Amino acid sequence: MTNRTHREVRLAARPTGPVTDDLFELVEVPVPEPAQGQVLVRNTLMAVAAVMRTLMDEVTGVPLPSFQVGEALNGPAVGEVVAAPGTDLKPGDLVEHHFGWREYALLDAGDVQRHDAAELPDPAGYLSQGPTALMGIDVGAEVRPGDTVFVTGAAGGVGSLAGQLAKVRGATRVIGSTGSREKADRLVEEFGYDAVVIRGAGPIEEQLRAAAPEGVDAVFDNVGGEQLQAAIAVANRGARIALVGALSSQLADGGAAAVPIDTLSLLARGITMRGVALYDHRDLIPRWNELFGKGLREGTLTFPHARLQGIAQAPRALQELIAGKHLGAVLVEL
Repeated sequence: MTNRTHREVRLAARPTGPVTDDLFELVEVPVPEPAQGQVLVRNTLMAVAAVMRTLMDEVTGVPLPSFQVGEALNGPAVGEVVAAPGTDLKPGDLVEHHFGWREYALLDAGDVQRHDAAELPDPAGYLSQGPTALMGIDVGAEVRPGDTVFVTGAAGGVGSLAGQLAKVRGATRVIGSTGSREKADRLVEEFGYDAVVIRGAGPIEEQLRAAAPEGVDAVFDNVGGEQLQAAIAVANRGARIALVGALSSQLADGGAAAVPIDTLSLLARGITMRGVALYDHRDLIPRWNELFGKGLREGTLTFPHARLQGIAQAPRALQELIAGKHLGAVLVEL
């Protein structure tokens, strides 16, 4: 039996500094009734991501609509179909959609993606940022066997998978960056990284040169800023640099300073820089799910993530993601 009411998290105010509890409001609302062609989903898991901090602002530089004050936030979620009149979906079907931050979601049938529950060992895997990692490794950085690869933001939901993928693609040395020694040790011990540079432990370029004395051939950049500058400085002739994220700007209160780039140096060394975004490469999603399921079963890939319990913890999940408290993806079990 469907509950009569459910809870959702709304944006109470726009941030003027750090993300704090008072920017969110947890409200109880009626569970909606699906009309013909609509799907009612009981959400079981949702994900938070750094872009959500950006979308809390009224004006953003990303091609996504900002969250609206007084309305529920949204983001990736998976759940079970409760009712779907006039569609080919059945109660109990596993679906993915973009209406997280609520316990029940009402969507048009075309806005949900049905999944085979047996494709991945854990439905949480559908909320991984693996498609972005695959895009950056294959399309942006074109990682090849024998490459030395540098992944910035290596402990995040994207970077923790990108390093593993680089090894699957034949890279001989994978170097990451992160913000703590604890995360650096885990990246090496658990997730296949060969070396890690640590933000705040000295100039990034010096650390990277020590970790990659023969230079880097491919760069997967999640961060920008000083780390991108260091990657360019240490890049070999013909290196490929994928611009996948801009965390130094996204998570900086008031924005980050622009990064000067020596274009003559890029030209002289034949280095390519390419910005890639998943909305241009959505065909990679089913490819990733197949690759991920196989890798998880064979033990060649893992899914590092944290799970917080209950929708009331969703604001804290985003705050902890921004603060870098966790390694890997950050999910909320609803």
